[in-house]
Amino acid sequence: MILKCKDQILDLSTPKIMGILNVTSDSFFDGGRYQHIDQALAQTEKMVQEGAAIIDIGAMSSRPGSKMIDPEEEAAILKSILPILISQFSSVIWSVDTVHATTASFASGLGVHIINDISGGHFDPNMLDVVAGHSLTYVAMHMKGTPEDMMTHANYQDLIMEILTYFVERRRKFEHFGIKDYAIDLGFGFSKDLQQNYELFSRISDFQIFDRPILVGISRKSMIYKLLGTSADDALNGTTALHMAALMSGANILRVHDVKEASECVKLYMQCIHVRDAMGTDNMQKS
Repeated sequence: MILKCKDQILDLSTPKIMGILNVTSDSFFDGGRYQHIDQALAQTEKMVQEGAAIIDIGAMSSRPGSKMIDPEEEAAILKSILPILISQFSSVIWSVDTVHATTASFASGLGVHIINDISGGHFDPNMLDVVAGHSLTYVAMHMKGTPEDMMTHANYQDLIMEILTYFVERRRKFEHFGIKDYAIDLGFGFSKDLQQNYELFSRISDFQIFDRPILVGISRKSMIYKLLGTSADDALNGTTALHMAALMSGANILRVHDVKEASECVKLYMQCIHVRDAMGTDNMQKS
């Protein structure tokens, strides 16, 4: 499976790492750490060296209870950092985490390849038109409500069927706009309680029916640390354990805070796949 990202091709025969670069003050784990350009440059260099194929930069927190910022404020934050980052790391596939079409258009002009939209195109009626018009790659996530109130929308008659239906409807919408290069994000932690997150996690493979890359974003989230009775700061081991399970279920992209550990997880997973396939070939030859 491949994903065309403007002038670059993302070969997903080996799962890829999307490194998270939050330039906000209030993200749930790393808020305030990378707001200044020297901090953002250092973190980007670290993530690239550790194996990130994509850097996903976000200027708005989407943690539960957070309020959305307007596109002007978002653009002002990105304008002070993004052009310098792209000029310094021109070979990186750049993604912007936004729900605003004007931000997506501005980012595309700077050379951004991917728009990562938690609303799947629902918050801004112009988003899909901008994505199509600029030939951007798109990540569409499932959620209900807004970040501020989404946990009041964690009510489903049939969780898996409703999310499958959501992506069927999104696929039709993307086809209407001519958007071909997109990935789906199941939205762990967004309008889903602890039990629902694990029900969805156990059914990741069901979403391979769409024949689109599956992005899994679970890094240090509450579905891990609440179950373990710890905190986001102490959730790396749990995150890595679930990353391996996600890869085994068909995840193609892992969106992570900790690139080194995720890259090692992918390397170990791929070694297991290679050995399994080689043993299967040997067994066929012997028979």
